[in-house]
Amino acid sequence: MADPPENKTNENPDDTSSQRATLGEPQLDLSKDAANEKETEYPEGWKLVCIIIALMMGIFLASLDMTIVATAIPKITDEFHGLDKVSWYGAAFFMTNGGFQSSWGKAYRYFPLKTIFLVTVIVFELGSLVCAAAPDSTAFIVGRALNGLGAAGIGTGAYTIIGFVAPPRRRAVYTGFVGMSFGVACVAGPLIGGVFADRVTWRWCFWINLPVGGAAALMILLFFHAPAAAKPVPATWREKILQMDFVGVALVMGAIVCFMLALQYGGTTAPWGSGLVIGLLVGFVLLVAAFIAWEISLGERAIIIPRLFRRQAVWVSCGFAATFVGAYFMVIYYLPIYFQSVGDASPTMSGVYNLPLIVANTVAMISSGAIISATGLAVPVQLVGAAIGVVASGLLYTLDTDTGVGKWVGFQIIGGVGWGLAFQIPIIAGQASVGPEDISAVTAMVLFFQCIGGTAFVTAAQSAFVNTLVRTLPTTAPGIDPAKVIATGATAIRTTFPAEKVVGIVEAYMAGIKVALAMAIAGAGIGFFIALCNVKGGRLASSKGKEAPVTV
Repeated sequence: MADPPENKTNENPDDTSSQRATLGEPQLDLSKDAANEKETEYPEGWKLVCIIIALMMGIFLASLDMTIVATAIPKITDEFHGLDKVSWYGAAFFMTNGGFQSSWGKAYRYFPLKTIFLVTVIVFELGSLVCAAAPDSTAFIVGRALNGLGAAGIGTGAYTIIGFVAPPRRRAVYTGFVGMSFGVACVAGPLIGGVFADRVTWRWCFWINLPVGGAAALMILLFFHAPAAAKPVPATWREKILQMDFVGVALVMGAIVCFMLALQYGGTTAPWGSGLVIGLLVGFVLLVAAFIAWEISLGERAIIIPRLFRRQAVWVSCGFAATFVGAYFMVIYYLPIYFQSVGDASPTMSGVYNLPLIVANTVAMISSGAIISATGLAVPVQLVGAAIGVVASGLLYTLDTDTGVGKWVGFQIIGGVGWGLAFQIPIIAGQASVGPEDISAVTAMVLFFQCIGGTAFVTAAQSAFVNTLVRTLPTTAPGIDPAKVIATGATAIRTTFPAEKVVGIVEAYMAGIKVALAMAIAGAGIGFFIALCNVKGGRLASSKGKEAPVTV
């Protein structure tokens, strides 16, 4: 079959996007070059402010749903009377969120940008409504799957719209604001979920999405008008459907579920050598292999478009998003567990104790965008942030049962600075390396790897945490049933078990948390080394294709 029409746009030798992103040349054109803006009109004033606020609201809600149920699960299981389907409360969301990232990217490429974004918000809102009104676990899981589906489209759409409403010299700043809402939402999710679960009802974790999401959609409807550069790529309906790559989506979702369930069951529900766990792991490997083979065979229609992925700026961005951001997810997931188990904090207070990370992350994200916008240099900022993130992960690993307030506050501030500086750079770098026709595709690819990486790292960390906890308990708290400790949760340790056993249980918790934080060091470290791939011969690619001295 002939190649899709859009391939021809990259065959023009005068195509600036092709020149800017030649294979192996990570030249991030983020500078003050007005040539990229000469025929494009960008919204200004209150119209632009409303669009940015709407995108921040959308990203905040989509990201909030990743973590908001973490502290509300005990209340949810109480109402639905059982733990047998708890694993699907998170798996359903991440399955569709990871599986459909790139399909939404294709939708934004082949259909009207504004229309598709509004559709994703409607899907997300529908999922929130189903979750909020769910009469049983099955309905709740369906709602979570719809949440993940809509959230995938909101994330891809928000960053894609930024690429069209912000001129290149200011894009990093606006991306920083949108990225900031993502970082804050991920950390604030457990706090907000805990407040709703403790003070009102867990259902408000989802009711709150309806008015906020509706307001975001209304602002986009009124103030955003897609520019000519965002015009859908012309193609037949058959070609548009084929571009969605639903086979690839099914393979990704199947692999995610097999991986999550294998690591969840392994060592707890079933032995690692059991047929169930081995079967799930084998299924995961086979599905990944089938996915890779399928993607290679599809070419331009693939979820991971080979033409784009071969560009150094793109594959580095994808790899960095999967590993460095995966480390961030592990930290924000296990710090509340640390505060609740070791510090005897309530879900609400554990969120308050995370404020140093939130504040530092927010300030660093805004600063990162401003620095990149002013200098055009993304790679040096990325390397500095990644290095700080590695150091912060190591410092957090030193947390113990007797760590003072000053240390855990300081460690979080350092981590917030590191992750905040580097967090949004994969999106910025990926978008800067392609032309307007590929912005949505490369954005979706980066977010796909970010979601898959976050899911994989957190799932692996959870498995390591639980298995370490189970293995340590017989030594630190003899006579205590590990299954009961796991089912009880961090906040109820002191009210469920005898006082003389609590110290030993807390020590076992601490051992498990340290293993998870060690994995965060690994993730941040791998991300740093991936970022180093943008260093050429000891020098860094700069905004105008020249080389600047390394200042890291």
